[in-house]
Amino acid sequence: MTSPWSARFEVAPATSRLLIERAHDELVAGNPEDHRLADIRPLVRESWRRSLQSFVGAEDLPPLDLSAEELEQYRRAHPLASVIDMVRALLLPGTPEDSGVAVAVGDAAGRLLWVEGDRRVRSLTGDMGFVEGANWSEDAVGTAAPGTALRVDRSVQIRGAEHYNRLVQPWSCTAAPVHDPETRRILGVIDVTGEAEAVTPQAQLLVDATVRAVEGELLVARLRARAQDTARASRPSSRPPSSRPSARTTEADRFTLRVLGRDRALLEVAREGTETVTELSPRHAELLLVLATHRQGMSAERLGDLVYGEDAGSSAVTLRAEMVRLRRALERTAAALVPASRPYRLTVELETDAHQVLSLLHRGAHRVALAAFHGDVLPDSVAPGVAEVRETVRTALRDALMTEASVDVLLASADTDLGHDDAELLELCLRMLPARSPKRAPLVARLERLAAHG
Repeated sequence: MTSPWSARFEVAPATSRLLIERAHDELVAGNPEDHRLADIRPLVRESWRRSLQSFVGAEDLPPLDLSAEELEQYRRAHPLASVIDMVRALLLPGTPEDSGVAVAVGDAAGRLLWVEGDRRVRSLTGDMGFVEGANWSEDAVGTAAPGTALRVDRSVQIRGAEHYNRLVQPWSCTAAPVHDPETRRILGVIDVTGEAEAVTPQAQLLVDATVRAVEGELLVARLRARAQDTARASRPSSRPPSSRPSARTTEADRFTLRVLGRDRALLEVAREGTETVTELSPRHAELLLVLATHRQGMSAERLGDLVYGEDAGSSAVTLRAEMVRLRRALERTAAALVPASRPYRLTVELETDAHQVLSLLHRGAHRVALAAFHGDVLPDSVAPGVAEVRETVRTALRDALMTEASVDVLLASADTDLGHDDAELLELCLRMLPARSPKRAPLVARLERLAAHG
């Protein structure tokens, strides 16, 4: 029987997988000349070496390159947006939610723009960061079908242990790049991820056929559009040509408020390739967080209630004075963020790391969300509006972990402030772990200590 795990044919799949895992461990440990590496498929071996040279972490989560707003705007304008329905029809026929695989479409840089398919697979792969907006290029996560297919510019299959990142090794995937039908430059990548069924010869044939169909549809649509343009140009027009100059698109500043696990928030301003970071006073952090949460704006009375509390006396007078100080502080570092009044509101987008965690949970990226949760929102603040955001993030994260996360992610959360003293979460971990798992004893001991102090 031919092994799906190695170029060697005389070993069984389980033995071959063990060989690959040991070869990977030796390479990551700094032994690139280990004899086991000679038995690894050249495609995989060379990708491992590139991953090592790029300092890819063997257990790191992929970076989330696109926020929810950026993702929506970017993929609307992406060339593959017009063919996403075709991809669904070819790769996810019938009931996609029970298909057994996840189908992803990414851009030429390896960023995933659409991830659809089986609910269980998407929930489990979301734990390793396989979500919309994440960067799955080879430089970001190492050997994996989407990034490696883009790197070598052809369809590839990566099986289990062949992945460079250990978090991805439970899965297998097939991917192929999509090219512009005329210039042949890479537009993006189509990937199918799942268990053994995702790396069969039939899976590769289907992915390759889907890519060819997509490229053909792009060409047909382009030729049709040109024909329509030619027809319009040939018609006489009584309308004079426009003399208005074309609008130039400039990259807007990006503002991010870091409030997780911090009493003094950080305001990051990314502008033209540079980034400045300013530490805010506790009150200014509260004001900006509340305004970022209530983007529709609010009256001075309502803002005062959310920052000072309903029983704060003359909060309106205090608020006006504080808003003057906030305006002066922002004018020096981030003038575009100066709040407008009547109602009080922000006129530009202000991201917060708290809302980024909520966005990750919405995409099913539980492990990434847990890694991004650095602690409670402004933990020392007693402002009602801040307390509301703090409880929303903590509750949403805990509920998502309890209902959807894998046992590995639950165990990781048990070692954070979020789950350290959460008896219900620890008991769920126990129920999910195998009966003979060595991880059970420490959990039992922790539960006993909690019961003793309860």
